[in-house]
Amino acid sequence: MPRKNPGMAGGRRETPPASFYGALRGALRAWFRAHARPLPWRETRDPYAIWVSEVMLQQTQIATVIPYYVRFLEAFPTLTHLANAPRERLLELWSGLGYYRRARYLHQAAQHLREKFAGRIPSDYVSLRALPGIGDYTAKAVLSIAFHQPYAVLDGNVARVVARLFALRGNLHQPQFRRAVEGELTQLLSRRLPGDFNQAMMELGQTICLPRAPRCPVCPLRKRCRGFDSGDPESFPLPLPRRTTESHYLAVALLRRGPRVALVRGLDEGVLADLWNFPAAFGPSLMEARERLREKLHLLTHLALSLGEPVADFRHSITFRSIRGSVYPVEGCRGIPREAVRWFDLTGLPQAAISQLARKIVQKISG
Repeated sequence: MPRKNPGMAGGRRETPPASFYGALRGALRAWFRAHARPLPWRETRDPYAIWVSEVMLQQTQIATVIPYYVRFLEAFPTLTHLANAPRERLLELWSGLGYYRRARYLHQAAQHLREKFAGRIPSDYVSLRALPGIGDYTAKAVLSIAFHQPYAVLDGNVARVVARLFALRGNLHQPQFRRAVEGELTQLLSRRLPGDFNQAMMELGQTICLPRAPRCPVCPLRKRCRGFDSGDPESFPLPLPRRTTESHYLAVALLRRGPRVALVRGLDEGVLADLWNFPAAFGPSLMEARERLREKLHLLTHLALSLGEPVADFRHSITFRSIRGSVYPVEGCRGIPREAVRWFDLTGLPQAAISQLARKIVQKISG
């Protein structure tokens, strides 16, 4: 039977005493010291390295980020190294990590910091927030972890922990819910160790206070958690509304010259604009996508190229797009103008700045 929630009365929440927040902070701090995972970005206080980690971790799992983070800092050990690097080299190292706009903004911000801040990360919120690609969350994370400034960071994991602790209903798309979470989080924040506090809250949400089947028996905060007291912690918070998945069809051109294949920047319709891809075109059906591809190749090469029968079919997802497609060999590749495409050796493509879709197609045509 769920226990009576002392913090809820007549449908209204009672404000907990200061000692309540202090006890939560103490329990959280002790747990984090004993159970924090040894992640590479926790071994440094370098603002640049912490910034890189926070950008990479946006919408990407920690296990995926770790090898990219290590290779990235080996290639660009300082902000100046990153600012001076060719965009192509940056994209090569980012290839496979996804959400490539992050890499472009990271490069732009590094160049701005090289010119305006002598290659240093500023320690004030306004300057950080003004940089390309740095939102409220990233700015506060860097300031709290690298500069020990008392900012609380709020992401989905942290919101879930707070919502359950204080039995707050709603989701982060609702302004009233967000304000309530931010208010409790501000009260809970450790002013003395804000960086450790923020990392501990995220760690708790990632490893214990899970969206489904939370591990309440081993949670250090369960004795003071109103969601746990309710008997149904999974009901806090409400799930975020999901964007409806859109079905798309994609026709892809395979232009070959011996061991080399032709790629172009971008996929189609502004998708994956920074990366090398096989020439392709979207359409409301595969037949219409094929016709658009034929027209696109004519505009690109000024040649009347013909598409053969498909040599591979694939399925792929890019954010909200569910893509079905086919790969068509192209005849007459010898006359293609040099400036129209870039030719890559097929065996060297995995090291190039190509998209995950291009990697999938390489596997299909190489198998």
